[in-house]
Amino acid sequence: MESEQQMFSKVLIANRGEIACRIIRTLHDMGIQSVAVYSDADAGAKHVREAGEAVHLGPTNARESYLDIAKVIAAAQSTGAQAIHPGYGFLAENAEFAKACRDAGITFIGPSPEAIETMGDKISAKLTVSKAGVPVVPGRSEPGMTDDDLYDAALEVGFPVLIKPSAGGGGKGMYLVEREDDLRSSIASARREAASSFGDDTLFLERFVKDPRHIEVQVLADSHGHTIHLGERECSLQRRHQKIIEEAPSALLDAATRERIGKAAVDTAAAVAYSGAGTVEFIVSADRPDEFFFMEMNTRLQVEHPVTELVTGFDLVEQQVLVAAGHELQIQQDDVELRGHAIEARVYAENPDRDFLPTGGTVTYLDESDDSTIARFHADDAAGQAGFFSFDPVAAADEGSTWPEDPTFDGVRVDSALIEDLQVATTYDPMIAKVIVHGHDRADALDRLDRALARYTVFGVVTNVNFLRALIAHPKVRSGDLDTGLVGRDLDSLVGRPVPREIYLAAAADLFAREAAGRPYADDPWESITGWRPGRAPVPMHWAARGPGGDKVALYALPTRVTDDEAELDITVGDETVHVLAAQYPETIEIDGLRRDYVAEVGDSEAWMWVEGVGTYVVPRLSPEQELGGHGGAAGGEVRSPMPGTVIAVHTENDAEVAAGEPLIVVEAMKMEHVLKAPVAGTVRGLTAGTGTQVVVDQLLMTVEPTTEK
Repeated sequence: MESEQQMFSKVLIANRGEIACRIIRTLHDMGIQSVAVYSDADAGAKHVREAGEAVHLGPTNARESYLDIAKVIAAAQSTGAQAIHPGYGFLAENAEFAKACRDAGITFIGPSPEAIETMGDKISAKLTVSKAGVPVVPGRSEPGMTDDDLYDAALEVGFPVLIKPSAGGGGKGMYLVEREDDLRSSIASARREAASSFGDDTLFLERFVKDPRHIEVQVLADSHGHTIHLGERECSLQRRHQKIIEEAPSALLDAATRERIGKAAVDTAAAVAYSGAGTVEFIVSADRPDEFFFMEMNTRLQVEHPVTELVTGFDLVEQQVLVAAGHELQIQQDDVELRGHAIEARVYAENPDRDFLPTGGTVTYLDESDDSTIARFHADDAAGQAGFFSFDPVAAADEGSTWPEDPTFDGVRVDSALIEDLQVATTYDPMIAKVIVHGHDRADALDRLDRALARYTVFGVVTNVNFLRALIAHPKVRSGDLDTGLVGRDLDSLVGRPVPREIYLAAAADLFAREAAGRPYADDPWESITGWRPGRAPVPMHWAARGPGGDKVALYALPTRVTDDEAELDITVGDETVHVLAAQYPETIEIDGLRRDYVAEVGDSEAWMWVEGVGTYVVPRLSPEQELGGHGGAAGGEVRSPMPGTVIAVHTENDAEVAAGEPLIVVEAMKMEHVLKAPVAGTVRGLTAGTGTQVVVDQLLMTVEPTTEK
């Protein structure tokens, strides 16, 4: 048909960050021009640089830029874009935006506004799929339920129950209630948070499935009545209902259940005449893997879509664009074959050792290399579709190999929006990159992911990478014995872990080199033609660091031999002394006979370190005053911001009398609110921050002068 031959010449991406970069890449491969949009905060962002054109939308506040429908539509019209890809987040599941595109004569690369509307309301979604014969979790989901209705429904369903907002997702406004005493307050909190996050306080209630596993199925549908699924993904590794690690396929499902759950997903999509790429999410009991219940449908591309691409060989963004242009699906259900295993880890700008608070900062050094080239090639399947893998074409040519008979590629893909000198703000979502791997089987994929995360390096922004490595090394993760509560139960074993001694040793060796070269910390010692100044007798170097648990770590470096390009040092870390050989060009350190490369940025207040095979760590350096005087952090009644962000509420004033634990001020960053409470009972002094004040990490906001007992 004529419509099947049509294709867009220019597409606007109504999003930012790594997903905008990822969409631009596929558009480029398809020969389609791309248009980026950006706010003030993203003027120098990677997606702006990579797009063919870029349109400034407005201020940093998303409501005045990325979420302003009129501005996005105007940007498409002014650049001549025939279609808009919404990515995920922002306007991706906004039915009004899809309608606005249609009214403006612009193709929305996604489903119809009606499908978005039906599936965006979790109550109407459950009613719709239930009529289609898809199993749903027992509960109550009538529209307009009052607090009393929800209370009675909980007693009827039985504890534990899950209170959920009808609009929105991402765990916001979701409350698990295990006893009646907590029910009223949880309903009130859920309604308040739902109204704040989504502008809709409608709630519903369902039975909480014990030891739940989160299984979702990728569907593809066109406007000609064809719908297929591309297998399932497991997203059970979560923290506070936020996904951390995703994989495909699930280690839980057998072939028969995989076929049944795939059919249920297809039936769900067909129930709303779905078109495009979407995901149907199910909850499965770990002890009843053959029993699954519909949770919701995400009417957009998912963050975790790369794992499906890696095990099927199909580029989902390409399929979205083709379907939106009116093409029929060229993939039949029998063409879909899951090959190997893929796992994705989400890299967040957050500090797991400080309760996962957002960090932000400026990227001073970046290495996201994966020893492979992301390339498109033809998979050996009936449809002959272009695959989307991290594939080493040089190795393939040398070995004469093709997928899938003898894959010899590294199997690592990094989707990222990071560039050096980028200011990572706390304004938007904290996810800054995704590291995705493909292996021959699940164990191979886990091993590859650990190696990839170990060499993933970013300085200037604290991330969760070491937490991710600890998580995928967990025995239950390795065995596939997962559920959505695993991270919460074992969190203490995954955070606050000791800094490996190799990090301290490399940091001490690097600092010795800088001091021996007689150059300031901030400069590069390797630029000095004098090297480490052999023939002189450098003074033994000493400095101190703070470990994750708050413990002091004293470091001493005593040189025993120094030449033009290497030095032997006796370095003491705490109570242990280690003899190391440190060399320049490249920077390496030999410990116990094993030589490792390292990269260092050592400053007055902290040392950023990457050591080969060990990973990346930031080690706070103590000032002499801190070293002698104790912790060096917040003291007495000081109230300091635990993260960079914006003050959104102040609940006190100067000279006010407050009780210990009383909420004083609320700081927001990257969609996260943090309530700061009075550390002691007393009187508020020195309060200068007000609503809207921008604060930095550890900034003193006020002091509570302790009450003196008479």
